[in-house]
Amino acid sequence: MSEPDPGAPPGWSLAWSDEFDGPAGSPVDPAVWRPEVGGHGWGNQELQYYTDGTGNAALDGAGNLAIVVRRTDPRLRDRRFGGCSYSSARLITKDRVAFRYGLVQARIRLPAGRGIWPAFWMLGQDIDEVGWPGCGEIDVMENFGKDPTLVHGTVHGPGYAGPGGVTAALDAKVRLADDFHLYAVAWEPARIRWYLDDQLYSTLTPDDLGGNPWVFDHPFYLLLNVAVGGSFSEPPGPSTTFPQTMLVDHVRVHTRPAASG
Repeated sequence: MSEPDPGAPPGWSLAWSDEFDGPAGSPVDPAVWRPEVGGHGWGNQELQYYTDGTGNAALDGAGNLAIVVRRTDPRLRDRRFGGCSYSSARLITKDRVAFRYGLVQARIRLPAGRGIWPAFWMLGQDIDEVGWPGCGEIDVMENFGKDPTLVHGTVHGPGYAGPGGVTAALDAKVRLADDFHLYAVAWEPARIRWYLDDQLYSTLTPDDLGGNPWVFDHPFYLLLNVAVGGSFSEPPGPSTTFPQTMLVDHVRVHTRPAASG
């Protein structure tokens, strides 16, 4: 468990955080997070059903949020899980907490296994008005279980969405599921930088978008989820065991004084 405020990085001030403190089994703070529910594939032919229950997302009592992927009971799949073989959780801060620019960090211990797809990311708060990808998407962290040491950072927008997203990856040289790591983006006007454990591994500017629009200068909200399978991943392999758990120690957003508007 982390200290409540270890001090902001140089040049940044802590603007908001969720430390996930509370009794084991408690739901996340409903003033901050809300679950998205359903098993329709989520645009990527994913295999999980996202629930709103504490069996898939709850505090662990040790200062972490636990998002747990489970096999569903075959007797209940059609009635309770839309026919999906797996259950998981997808938590968002839409209409509750949103930011324009900042150093956005999460300390996470990833789940493991082929077909397991954890992510920490952001979407434009205006998604209901302009749709995706016009709202913009910033993926702070994605990991695909088939590559247990690889972290991906990506953006999606008009002209660079889906398979055309602008992406970079870093090989951490260690299994990311074996320990907690700090995943972050420094998001500023006309520049986004990706970090793993304070190591910079990618920088994006409008010049990198091939003339397509930069759609990252308005408020975004946060998302945490673990998907299973899908068009960017693969079905779980025979060696993948369940349940699988993503532990989130904290999510923090730091801002610079000039970027607080």
